Amino acid sequence: MTQTVVLVHGIFDSSKVFKPLEKHLHSKGFKVYSPDLIPSNGDKGLDELAEQLNDYIAKYVKEERFHLLGFSMGGLIARYYLQRLGGSKRVERLITVSSPHKGSVLAYFKTNRGGRHLRPNSSFINDLNGDKDWLQKHRFKSLHTPFDLMILPASSSVLDAACSEPFWVLLHPWMLQSKRVTKQITTLLSEPSFRID
Repeated sequence: MTQTVVLVHGIFDSSKVFKPLEKHLHSKGFKVYSPDLIPSNGDKGLDELAEQLNDYIAKYVKEERFHLLGFSMGGLIARYYLQRLGGSKRVERLITVSSPHKGSVLAYFKTNRGGRHLRPNSSFINDLNGDKDWLQKHRFKSLHTPFDLMILPASSSVLDAACSEPFWVLLHPWMLQSKRVTKQITTLLSEPSFRID
């Protein structure tokens, strides 16, 4: 059976950031969806972008079950969809890549709504992180780099140590270009389905 995955980009990005990963996943037999969330500069809150993701999935993703992968800010958008918009009913596995699960101090330089959501201990971050039940119900994996200069401190990418895997990649955007990260993403997405409803 063909596996389906939805890719969610991060701040200042578009679906183009996933082109190499998409090409690889297609070659392995995956069906891939990659929406553009607009605007991606933080002018809209992460909850609003998650609503866009929800609308896109409802319109285009006809498969009953699918995997979700979020890069950077996209990991938090994916989590909001999963935790607050009912996405948990359809998502098999969530993978985040270099996502600021505990925020980033660099977000203090962004005064718009999305920027405020990305700050450490923001109401948005605290709301998501206060809900640990979803961790028990869904296969979740956070792939991150200890050298991340976009997520400060880099340890903010670690939500739960048991669900996290470090990769020694030098820069935040290079995580999506790393062959080792791509290989691990493919391995995780290829594992047999397992859900606790």
